[in-house]
Amino acid sequence: MAMELPKKANLPRLAIAAIVGVLLCFSTHSMPASNHSEYEVKAAYLYNFGRFVEWPQKAPSESTGEFPICVFGHDPFGPALDSTISGERIDGQMVVARRISRVEEAASCRVLFISSSENKQLKGILSTIGKLGVLTVSDSPDFLQQGGMVQFVLAEERVRFEINLTAARQAGLNLSSELLKVAAEVRGNSRPGD
Repeated sequence: MAMELPKKANLPRLAIAAIVGVLLCFSTHSMPASNHSEYEVKAAYLYNFGRFVEWPQKAPSESTGEFPICVFGHDPFGPALDSTISGERIDGQMVVARRISRVEEAASCRVLFISSSENKQLKGILSTIGKLGVLTVSDSPDFLQQGGMVQFVLAEERVRFEINLTAARQAGLNLSSELLKVAAEVRGNSRPGD
């Protein structure tokens, strides 16, 4: 029996799935979680999270033509985030890095990394952001239990991530099944195909 080639309409989706698989495998299996490279890996994840989320129809940043990936609180990335996203686009919008110091500024972000320096006010931050359609990410312990959406974890010296699917859906975000498949754990729903 001859193998059938994928139809043209499926090629972009297959290409995207292949790219995310390769990138996520490379970043989680090839780079040790040393202080410098750990945040290079996390910066790559932040960018790719943005590529595999379906955003609400009228996201705040759409009118600016930019796709902001923001860091709230102490910036552990240094230049790694800026160099990772330099010249990149998501959905035709230029990806930009922003450092914010007030929770009100988060409304213009698409992806928001909340630094562990903000742990004492984390519940208030997440409550304020609520249903703004902002993907919240952190490496703080118990981030998902407090209502965050994506939490970085270290497993066997590799950067991985876990997802709180309920929190993402409450904010109006639809996470790609490809993203859910590579997560170390998905809470709030079973994985596709399970």
